[in-house]
Amino acid sequence: MDAVIARRLHSEVPLVAQVSQYIIAAGGKRLRPALVLLMCGALGYHGEHRLNLAAVVEFIHTATLLHDDVVDESTLRRGRSTANDVFGNPASVLVGDFLYSRAFQMMVDAGDMRIMQTLAEATNVIAEGEVLQLMNMHDAALSEEGYLRVIRSKTAKLFEASARLAALLAHASPAVEQHCADYGQALGTAFQVIDDVLDYDGEVLEMGKNLGSDLREGKVTLPLILAMRHGTETQRITIRQAIETGGSGQMAQIIAIVQQTGALQATRDAAAMEARRALDALQFLPQNPYSNALEQLASQLLVRRS
Repeated sequence: MDAVIARRLHSEVPLVAQVSQYIIAAGGKRLRPALVLLMCGALGYHGEHRLNLAAVVEFIHTATLLHDDVVDESTLRRGRSTANDVFGNPASVLVGDFLYSRAFQMMVDAGDMRIMQTLAEATNVIAEGEVLQLMNMHDAALSEEGYLRVIRSKTAKLFEASARLAALLAHASPAVEQHCADYGQALGTAFQVIDDVLDYDGEVLEMGKNLGSDLREGKVTLPLILAMRHGTETQRITIRQAIETGGSGQMAQIIAIVQQTGALQATRDAAAMEARRALDALQFLPQNPYSNALEQLASQLLVRRS
């Protein structure tokens, strides 16, 4: 898959190749393409299209990162400077557009309208999720349902699409396809919920990003929602003011409140429920080393530290 990525990143415009290589070379977990490949293996599909589509979902994901970092004014990702910090916002936005368009060029190669439909819908839903998150910035009244709507659009949708792609390549039955999609959505939701825990319970070197960045940007995540639900009136006021002002200067105090109210553990419990939902979906797939790896992936999300 990495060979496919390197080949399809080629561009006659030097800056396009430079920025693309910079962010792809930063590494990352490659969870979405791994999900395509593992699910294909679980369903017995080993054709070349799996590598191409694994690269497609990584390109789509990378494009969203480029745009996210511009919107969030981020300076650190995966332990090094963001592309917008190095190359500037205009280059990051435009190269993100290039990656989107290259992904759509590549998805045509499969010659399957359902595959194109799945990826087109996922890309659209992700964009809607980004706008929803923007609308929710600094809104201390955001509910748990509103939070879940954002992360299921912004993050879990591409996980869901990645798993569904494997079922489409394998010509699986509609029932199996739905179980694959359910696994992907649950896995993506658990991944994002744990990511939000780590913004208050991680280490900068492990995370590869600045702790408290969500709060600084005014993002309302589940640890804060639950801390306000279970905290005292004084604690609620402190968190509400921090959300509304982007008060990362109060980070130590906010972390203490999140821990004292049990919000971190409650958030981890919410992630565990999603992981169990993913594991339940796997019970309807063939049992083999690939599905065993998918089971391990869901279980290990709950203990991740970065």
